[in-house]
Amino acid sequence: MAHSVLPLNRLQSGGLILAKGSVAITVERCKGCGFCVEFCPTHVLSLSSAFNAKGYHPPHVTDGEKCSGCDLCGMYCPDFAIFGVRNAR
Repeated sequence: MAHSVLPLNRLQSGGLILAKGSVAITVERCKGCGFCVEFCPTHVLSLSSAFNAKGYHPPHVTDGEKCSGCDLCGMYCPDFAIFGVRNAR
């Protein structure tokens, strides 16, 4: 019976090392729909209490260290106001 073994450099505290990323937000494009907050798998976003120039609450990054750069926020944003970027290794 063969087993799959991950190399040690792919393990961290018994789990996989996750990709790191960052989020770019164009605050003035945002209409505060909250799709990015709802669909972020690592929960790095929340809606701001501040208003943008259009009177909407744009998202802000609450825990950027958790961002994987998957860009689900950008895929769900109807206004193209946000996107995730994978950091170079």
